[in-house]
Amino acid sequence: MTIPSMLATTGMRWHAYLILALFIAAMIAVSVITARKARTLDDFLLGSRGIGGWMSAFGYGTTYFSAVVFIGYAGTFGMSLGLGAVWIGIANAVIGSLLAWIVLAKRTRNMTQSLDASTMPEFFAKRYESKHLKLYTAIVIFIFLIPYSTSVYQGIGYISEAVFGIDFVWCVVIMAVLVGVYLFVGGYFANAVSNFIQGIIMLIGVIVMIALMLKAPEVNGIEGLKKLIDSGYGFFPSAVSETGSWYDAPGVQLIFNILLTSFGIWAVPQSVQKFYAVKNDKAVVQGTVISTVFALIVGGGAYFNGTFARLFYPEMPEDSANIIPNILLGNELMSYAMLGFICVLVLSASMSTLSSLALVSSSSLGVDVYKGYVKKDASDKQVALLVRILCFLFVVVSALLAIFQIDAIVTLMSLSWGTLAGCFMGPYIYGLYLKRANKYGAYISVTMCLVTTVVLIFVFGSLSGGKTFGELVTLGIKKSPVIGVICMAQSMIVTPIGILFKGRKSASDGASENVSDGEATVNA
Repeated sequence: MTIPSMLATTGMRWHAYLILALFIAAMIAVSVITARKARTLDDFLLGSRGIGGWMSAFGYGTTYFSAVVFIGYAGTFGMSLGLGAVWIGIANAVIGSLLAWIVLAKRTRNMTQSLDASTMPEFFAKRYESKHLKLYTAIVIFIFLIPYSTSVYQGIGYISEAVFGIDFVWCVVIMAVLVGVYLFVGGYFANAVSNFIQGIIMLIGVIVMIALMLKAPEVNGIEGLKKLIDSGYGFFPSAVSETGSWYDAPGVQLIFNILLTSFGIWAVPQSVQKFYAVKNDKAVVQGTVISTVFALIVGGGAYFNGTFARLFYPEMPEDSANIIPNILLGNELMSYAMLGFICVLVLSASMSTLSSLALVSSSSLGVDVYKGYVKKDASDKQVALLVRILCFLFVVVSALLAIFQIDAIVTLMSLSWGTLAGCFMGPYIYGLYLKRANKYGAYISVTMCLVTTVVLIFVFGSLSGGKTFGELVTLGIKKSPVIGVICMAQSMIVTPIGILFKGRKSASDGASENVSDGEATVNA
C-alpha cells in the first residue's frame, strides 16, 4: 500500500498549495511584525517576561504536541493499544498540563526572575552556585535536543511529501528555512505569536480530522468503536505479552508511555522555559486552565484519531511512520484543500516545537557556554546575535540529520525526551521546593541518568535478542519509554543524596526557602 496509490481523487492540488502559501505568508508576517520586539537579549530569549496567559498556554501546548504525536505516536500506539491510546492524551492533559502548571509555573516564574536566569542551565548555575554545572547541563541539552528536533522534521516530511507532491528533502529544507528565519528575526516573541496562531490551527484541524475519520467507511462512526472493543482493542489493553517479556505487554506499554509523556514534560527545557516568560500570577492562572483544555482537545484528539488505525490495517505495517498519512490520503472524503489544511495542522505542530527546541538549545550555547566561558565580557547585543545564528544552525543540522536518517521518529523522540527529563527532573523540582538541595545532587542526577541510559540500552538490547553491537543498540533504543521512566524515577531518588555531602550554604538557597505562594526573594 503506497502513498501515491492512495491519494485523494477529489479536488485539485493547487488548493493545497494555496493553503500552504497562506500559512507561510502568515509566519513571515509574524517575523516582520515582531522584529522590533526582540531588540535586547531578554527580549529575544523571553519576550521581556511579559507573555500573557493565552499565549503562554498555547506556547506550552504547541511545544508539547508536535508532528511526532500526530504522525508517529498516534499511529503507532493506535495500532498497538487501540482505544487504550486515548489514555495517553487524557494523562497528558491532567498530569502534563494541569498538574504541571499548578506545581511548577508560579514558582518557576518567580524564582527565575529573582535569580535573573534566562535558561535552565543558568537556573541551575545560580540556584546551586556552580558555573561548571551550567556548562555540563548546557552540553547535555544541546546534544539531546538535536535528535528530538530531527524526529519532528521526519514526522512532517512524510505527509508533506504526499500532499504537496514535493520531495521529502525539499519539505524538510522549506521547514528549516522558515523556522530559522522567523526565529532569527523575532526570537521568543515571534515564537509566542506564531504558537498562538498555530495553536488555533491545531484546535480546528484536530476536530476536522476526527470528524472525517469517523465518516470514513472503514470506521462508520460508532460502529468503528464497537469493532475495536470486540476485537480486543478497547480502552483497557491486555497485560499479557505475546513475546513473554513483561515490558512488551500492551498494558505495560501504555503505563510507561503515560508516565514518560506526562511527567517528562515537567523537566524538559523547551517546556519549562515557557514558565520563565509568563507575565504575572493572573496569567499563570489563565495559562493553567487554557493549557489543560488545549491538551485535552489536541492531545486527546490526536490519540483518539490514531486508535482507528487498526480498522485500516489488520497488522502493523512495516512502514509504521506512514500509518496516519496513508489513512488520511486514502479517505475518499478528503479533497486536496482539506488535505492541505490538515498538513498545515501538522506543520503548525511541528514548527512550534522546532522553534522552541532551537531557541532553548541555542540559548544554552550562546548564554551559558559562550558568555559563561568563552567571552565573559560579551555584550548582550553580541550574545543575542550569536544566539540568532545558532538558532539557524541548529535547525540546519537537525534538518540534515532528518534527511539522511529517515526512520524511527517515535524512538528518537522517546530517547531524547526521556534522557533530558531523567537528567533534570530531580535538580529542577527539588531546586524549586527543597532549600537543602545542592549542586552535588544535581551532578549525581545528570551523570547517573547518562550512565543508566547507556547501560539499559545494552541490557534491553540483549534481552530482545541482540548479538552484535548494532543490534544491541537498535533493539535497546526501542525500549526508550521504559528507560526514560526509570531515569526520571532515579533522578527523584538520587538528587537528595547530595545533601549528605557537606558544602557551604548556597546564597541562592534563600530563593527556594522564601518562595511561598509565588513570592520569591534571594538572600545574598
